[in-house]
Amino acid sequence: MSDPTYTPPDVWTWDKESGGRFASINRPIAGATHDKDLPVGKHPFQLYSLATPNGQKVTIMLEELLAAGHDAEYDAWLINIGEGDQFGSGFVDANPNSKIPAMVDHSGDTPQRVFESGNILFYLAEKFGAFLPTDHAARTEAMNWLFWLQGSAPYLGGGFGHFYAYAPEKFEYPINRFAMEVKRQLDLLDKRLADNEFLSGSDYSIADMATVPWYGRMVTTGAYDAAEFLSVHEYKNVIRWAEAIFDRPAVKRGRMVNAVSGEPSEQLRERHDASDFETRTQDKLED
Repeated sequence: MSDPTYTPPDVWTWDKESGGRFASINRPIAGATHDKDLPVGKHPFQLYSLATPNGQKVTIMLEELLAAGHDAEYDAWLINIGEGDQFGSGFVDANPNSKIPAMVDHSGDTPQRVFESGNILFYLAEKFGAFLPTDHAARTEAMNWLFWLQGSAPYLGGGFGHFYAYAPEKFEYPINRFAMEVKRQLDLLDKRLADNEFLSGSDYSIADMATVPWYGRMVTTGAYDAAEFLSVHEYKNVIRWAEAIFDRPAVKRGRMVNAVSGEPSEQLRERHDASDFETRTQDKLED
């Protein structure tokens, strides 16, 4: 139910104590809070991220590029958003929006910053000519679904996930509003995947890489502990699609990079070499 005692003031002011779980990292202004340079490793691509769904999009893409034989070696540095790393001056220079992931491409004469996860995927697809169809119609369809995901995922994470799992109090109206929208989105995906192997059609693309960390996780592992609440078992085509993608070796590796939760053997908190998957997962560092 809505809070019957709350009447919005004429002018909103920031109450630092009302932010719930994320009060320490949410604020109504942009910019850096402290000086901190970003580290730079040995590879052309420097990624600054965390293994949230948005972060996994990019590490999946990079690992898929490497698996396909492209020269896409990268360093992945951990940005702990719970500790405010995204507000360091170096990160703000890479992404003035202070959101992970951010990437800097050092392969040219001048370093190129790239931010917004969907744009990073598109940048890499264009740079390597990979995972984005060349046929105009198929390419347009892939971009349709990439832009759909970029607009839809906030309803899943910032909307449903926030009010169902993270808000300091549970209210019926926002949970119902966002649950309805998430189920509509899952139904849309299920209908699209009924007659298509992948979102753009027959081609595995950046649209799938962008979408599966969000909606694939929702139907396979029950993100936000909401699988029963949302009856995710109903979306059989989404489950089939997600399981097939999650079974890809490059996707398994990509989901491990910058992970700080889950099984220690599946956490590679920083990645600086392909061999790190064998030698530097958290279970090995803790031994």
